[in-house]
Order: sequence, then C-alpha cells, then structure tokens
Amino acid sequence: MQKILIANRGEIALRIMRTIREMGLKSVAVYSDVDRNAPFVRFADEAVNIGAAPSSDSYLRGDKIIEVAKTCSADAIHPAYGFLAENADFARKVKAAGLTLIGPSPEAMEVMGSKLAAKAAVKEYDIPLIPGTEEAVSDVGEAEKIAVEIGFPILVKASAGGGGKGMRIVEKVEDFKEQMDRAVSEAISSFGDGAVFIERFVNSPRHIEIQILADSHGNIVHLFERECSIQRRHQKVIEEAPSSVLTEALRKEMGEAAIKVAKSCNYVGAGTVEFLLDENLNFYFLEMNTRLQVEHPITEQITGVDLVKEQINIAKGEKLSFTQEDLKINGHAFEVRVYAEDPMNNFLPDIGNLKTYVRPQGLGIRVDDGFEEGMDIPIYYDPMIAKLISFGKDREEARKRMLRAIDEFHIGGVKTTLNFCRYTLNHEAFVSGNFDTNFVKNHFKAEDLETVDDAEAEIAVLISAQLLKTKGKQQEEVLLVDNKSKWKANRR
Repeated sequence: MQKILIANRGEIALRIMRTIREMGLKSVAVYSDVDRNAPFVRFADEAVNIGAAPSSDSYLRGDKIIEVAKTCSADAIHPAYGFLAENADFARKVKAAGLTLIGPSPEAMEVMGSKLAAKAAVKEYDIPLIPGTEEAVSDVGEAEKIAVEIGFPILVKASAGGGGKGMRIVEKVEDFKEQMDRAVSEAISSFGDGAVFIERFVNSPRHIEIQILADSHGNIVHLFERECSIQRRHQKVIEEAPSSVLTEALRKEMGEAAIKVAKSCNYVGAGTVEFLLDENLNFYFLEMNTRLQVEHPITEQITGVDLVKEQINIAKGEKLSFTQEDLKINGHAFEVRVYAEDPMNNFLPDIGNLKTYVRPQGLGIRVDDGFEEGMDIPIYYDPMIAKLISFGKDREEARKRMLRAIDEFHIGGVKTTLNFCRYTLNHEAFVSGNFDTNFVKNHFKAEDLETVDDAEAEIAVLISAQLLKTKGKQQEEVLLVDNKSKWKANRR
C-alpha cells in the first residue's frame, strides 16, 4: 500500500493525511467546487475535483470516487466518518474494483447498521440489552400492547440510521399512536426505512462508548471508554476520556463486552461500541459505529495510539502491534466540538465567513480543523468548524486547560458553541461529574449565556476604560517629559 485516497473533506481528511505522510505514504484528496481552496486540498499529494458543492453531487458519488482512485493508481480508500463511511454497497464496490477499503467488511456494516440485527447478533454473547422488542413493529395496536407490558416511559426508535432521527419518547399510553406515527414518518424520510422498534426508556442515562481495534488475525483489544453525555438533539458536543464514574471493574467489564460485540459480527478495523449507563451503573448495549469516530482524538491522547495508523496497518493485513495488557490510561482528555451554531437560538446553524480565526496554542492543546481565516462555512455540510482537544495529568488539569484554550480561541463572523462549552465546563454538575444526557434539558437556558455575555461585556468596557485612562496619563507624562527636555535644551 503506497497511495491512499481520502473519501471525505475538512478536518478529518486533513487529520488522516497527516498520518499518511508520517507513514511515508501518498495521499489523494477529492473535493467539491466549494472546497477548492480548503487546507486539506492543498495538503494532499494529489487532489481531484469530483463535482458541485451538494454532497449528492460530490462526496456521495461512490462510483466517481472509485474511478478517481483507479485513475490515480491509489491502492486504498479511507472513508473517515459520515458520507460513505458506513455504506456497505460502497464497500463492496471498492473491493470489486480491486481496491482496499480502510474499514470493516460490508457484512459487519450491515449487521451493525441495523439496530435490530445488531441486537440479535450480540444477544448470543450475553451482552446486556435494554428490555424491548426483538423485531420491527408496524401494527400500532400490537405495539401499544407491547409498550404497556414493557412499562412507560418507552422509546420508539428507528432501526436504521442514528443522530436522534426517528426517535420518540412516549410518557403515557394516550400519546403512543401519535408518537409512533411520527417516528415511522421521520425514519422513512431520513433513512428510507420505516422499521421501528420499542424499548424501555432509560431515565438519566450516561452515554459511554468503548473504542475497539480488531485485526484480521483474530486479535481484538479495547482502548477504554469515552464519556459522551453532553449532547444537544441527541448529538455530542463535549466528550472526555476516561469517564469520571467508571470503576476499574466496570471499565474492564464494559471493555470485554465491547470485544464480544466485535466478535459477534467478525469485525476487522477500528470501531466503537456504544452503551447506555443508568443511574445504578448498569450498562446496556446501544449500537456499534463501524468507522472512526469524531471524538477519536481523546482516546489517542490517553493511550498514545494513533488510531488512523492502526486502521491503515490493519487494512494492510498486519497484526496488532500490542496486546490488551500493553494498554494503559495516561491522564485525562476533553474534546469540544466547535460548531457554527447559535446556542442562544436552539443551536441552529449560523453559516457565514470566518472574519477572525485564531487558534489556541500551548501545552496540552490540540486543534483538529479544516478552516482558515477568511474562509466561508459552507451551507452544504455539517457546521463543525473544529475539534478542540485538551490533555492533562488528571481531569481537573485537563478541564482548566480546556477553559484556557476556549478563551484563546477567537472566532468572528459566525456564532459558535464555544460559549456554551465554557458554560458547561464551569457548571457545578459537570465539574462534579454528576451529569447525564439530560444536561442541556436540565441545566442550560439561553438566558444563562446572555448573563455571561453581559458580564464579560461589562468587564471588557471597564478594562477598556482603564486602558484609555492609563494611556491618557502616559501621554500626559510623555508630553511633560518632552516639554521639560525642550526647556532644558532651549536654556542651554
């Protein structure tokens, strides 16, 4: 393997290319019209335009991407996350074209891509599952009877897809039919698959995921956990590793369960097994993401393992170079997702031009991004600007380091989630570790940020006034000294 095409864009394409270069390999970028001048395009050894800005005309054109890979004599394709990363049909076409996909098999993607199929696969390995239906339900009357047996509140959930789409929490039986109809409708529009299932809704859950690596020689390891409970619209905003609530015994148990999940679908590559952890520290299998995760950097920080490098070596057919016993947790890491969103307006995207863009620096700070000052945030893709990562010897050092980095991250021209992340990192519930996936619902109000912004504005005004006052005084002193010197010169 000498040359790898990255079927993606932005920060993750650039991050993968850096590892490719370190390994002495060549990279090929594919880009849309709107990404023509993006940093990842300039960084690549080769770059090819594949179409117009909309994803359907560019980054989702699997056949075109494969054609480019063959024309450039690439040996492999790395899909990263999003777009074609978990597309089993694309994976089969890559293999049929004589190329290597840096990712799992299409069969593993299909099993874990369906929540019902995934539950059926892991059930044989005695993985804890949330009580619910084992098959898709379509008859509302029958589904309602099952919901009553399980006990409210229950969750109606799309079998395909993710990101919170096709999910409805039902508090009482009177609301069941309406919420199920909505879930089915949203599942069809989002995934083209209206299959839904029912399971008990876990109150106050924490979202804990385990990173795994598996080679083609039967070796599987877990690289500990990531806490991903700070979410908005069921999507993550702040992650940390390790979790502040897992004991060593529970960490080991969940890690072993994640390895069993990988075995259940003959998994090869890097993947993430997601669990819900209830208030009594009971964990339940949620799903498996058959790709590299957005939050993978915090696992890299606490383990010292380059996950992209391991992905590439696994795809080359190599054995894992380390065992489970070789892996240790070193320190603590946080990742803040910097989105072009307005937290004071229900986190709606705020697309625009990066008139100011100054990254934080210093010990223990890492910024994975794909933008530069003066660039526009395109309306066609996810509004994430950057991933800001902090690392420290313990949780408190990493938290304070992150707060310092947020204060140093200057972005002008668009609203971002940075002020929300600062608010969260300072909140008593977060500092104490006593939080769950309901943090935004239970603790965050838009007016809280208004109060913070007003206070900061007032401080800024006072500082500016003091500086002006000091500057004025200094000018008077300079003028006085200057006049004295002129008087002396004239007297002589």
